[in-house]
Amino acid sequence: MQPSITVTLRDLDLLDRLAACTKYCLEVCPEISRTQCSIVEDSWTTKAGPVLAAKPDMVLASVPYQLDALAEIIKCGIPFLGFAPKCLVDVFADIAAIARIMGAEARGLELIARMQREINAVRQAASGADSPLVFCEEWGKPLFVSQRWVAELVEAAGGRFLGEPGKQVTMEEIAAANPDVVVAAWCGAGDRVPLEKIVARAGWEQTKAAQNSRVYCVNDEFLNTPASTLIQGLQALASAIHPELFPPATGLRRIECVASPRVAQIE
Repeated sequence: MQPSITVTLRDLDLLDRLAACTKYCLEVCPEISRTQCSIVEDSWTTKAGPVLAAKPDMVLASVPYQLDALAEIIKCGIPFLGFAPKCLVDVFADIAAIARIMGAEARGLELIARMQREINAVRQAASGADSPLVFCEEWGKPLFVSQRWVAELVEAAGGRFLGEPGKQVTMEEIAAANPDVVVAAWCGAGDRVPLEKIVARAGWEQTKAAQNSRVYCVNDEFLNTPASTLIQGLQALASAIHPELFPPATGLRRIECVASPRVAQIE
C-alpha cells in the first residue's frame, strides 16, 4: 500500500507475487502495468472492500497512516504488517523484513549491501570537501523539512542539513539561516516543484542558494520513497551539493538565475 514496498518487491524480482498496489506504486514501477495487479488506495485512504477483492495472503503498508484507513485494513481480517521508517537503518530493516516474509532473505541482504556500498562510495568521494548548508523541503505550504533519511543522505553527500527532520518551519527561519543550497522534493509532486516560486518567497531571493542559482528540484520518489530509489536521490543530492565532484544526475532540476529565473534540466 505504499511505493516503497512495491519498489522493494520489484528489486527482489517478486512483482508476480503482488495482488494489489496503489496508483503511486504504478508511477514508480511502470512494470506493474504488464501484470494482473489490482489498483487500490494507499495507507492513508484505503477501504476494506477493494483489499478483500484482491484476495491477498498478507497486507503490507507504510507511513503515512490515517486511523480510519488502518481500521479498514485491520477489519479485513488479513495478516497485516505496517512499517514506519524514520532513518536509513529503519529502511534497511524494512527491506530485510519484506525479503524474509517473501522467502527471499538472501536477495534482500544483497540489496541492502548494494545500497550501503553506494552510500559509502559517495561519502568517501565527498570527504575532505567543504560542507555547504543544505535545506531540503518535503512540502512548501506549510513548509516542512524533509525526513531524517534525507538528512543522512545530505551528510553522506558532504552537506550540512538545515533544520529538524520532518518538522514544520517558517520561511523566515530558513531565510535567516541563509542556506547555500535549497532542495525541494514535494510529496506527490514528481518533478513539478515550481522553483521560481520558491526563490520568490520573502527574503529567500537574498540567500546564498538563490544568489548562486543553487535552488534545485529532486524527483519526489527519489527522496520520499524509503527504498532503493533513495540511491538515485543520493546521486541527485551529491550533484547539487558538490557539482565539482559528482556528475549531473537524473531527476535533478536547477534554477539558472535570480534576476530572470529559468529552470535547467540536469540529466
